[in-house]
Amino acid sequence: MGQRDPILVPEVSQHEVRVRQGFTGTELLLFGAVLDPQGRAAGSDYDIVVVLKGPSEPVRLREKERFAGVWINAASSDFRSVPSYFAVASSRPIAQIVDEKTAAIYEFGTDYIQLSPSGVIDPEEQARFKDGLVDLKTRQQLYKQDFGGVQISQQVLYQARISLPSNVATGTYTAETFAVRDGRVIASALAEVEVKKVGFERLVADYSQQWSLIYGLMAVALSVGMGWAAGRLFALI
Repeated sequence: MGQRDPILVPEVSQHEVRVRQGFTGTELLLFGAVLDPQGRAAGSDYDIVVVLKGPSEPVRLREKERFAGVWINAASSDFRSVPSYFAVASSRPIAQIVDEKTAAIYEFGTDYIQLSPSGVIDPEEQARFKDGLVDLKTRQQLYKQDFGGVQISQQVLYQARISLPSNVATGTYTAETFAVRDGRVIASALAEVEVKKVGFERLVADYSQQWSLIYGLMAVALSVGMGWAAGRLFALI
């Protein structure tokens, strides 16, 4: 960036989100200021785009097909790097801020998410599976976009509110803020949010990962024991 390009100073209302029993989701406030290199207000017109991404994970997407009155698995596609959560907020519609090439580079919207498909697949088929995955995540409230959700005050301060649903994955989330002027990204800055389980939920999650065999045997034993106890109880009634 040139010497006169502004500097972004971002902040997040919560750097740590604790997930415990009864967690119903939360709302993050992403805010900050745009300053010139001397630390003064930048004082020129610009747009702000905020991209919040959760930890990536491999995903196999299967297509259901009706055969003889029964739904069965048909075609499938694998993606190596799928964000578990993805949200975009901007001060204006993306098409009015940057061109499609720039939007694709910085992933300014669910249409531009880079999912890294694996294997050889027809481009049209790949696009169909990608659209299906994005639609599924959107209906689960894990993918969202709000073009107009960033408020800018006096071309200095900005803020955006992004909600996290109750079914978010744990891990490190990255909140990247971009300042855009004349169709060009002139500054960017990164903040992190840690989403983690606490209390009994964390104990169960850690135990299931570190002692998976014992955890599985205990779960089976508990299920059998509760079933036997319920049977005996009803037999006495």
